[in-house]
Amino acid sequence: MSAKIYRPAKTAMQSGKAKTHLWVLEFDQAAPRRIDPMMGYTSSIDTRQQVKLMFETLEQAEAYAKREAIDYRVILPKDAKRQVVSYTDNFRFSRLQPWTH
Repeated sequence: MSAKIYRPAKTAMQSGKAKTHLWVLEFDQAAPRRIDPMMGYTSSIDTRQQVKLMFETLEQAEAYAKREAIDYRVILPKDAKRQVVSYTDNFRFSRLQPWTH
């Protein structure tokens, strides 16, 4: 039984960062999925794929995985570096490219 611990990225649909401060423990796929021949649905006998555990900190998630004897890997988040740009920089005298309409 193995799992990954990560912090989810912000959704691309909105600019807010809701639910990105929590750490998620998600189990890896243990059994392959199969396609139902009659209906075409995809199913699996592994129900742990449906489980997502949320933790406040990385240490809590790691402690849970160790306590339950779960092999885990940590995927560290890549925080976006915000570039501060001012509207007045468009008209700056030392601008590399001249301003045009």
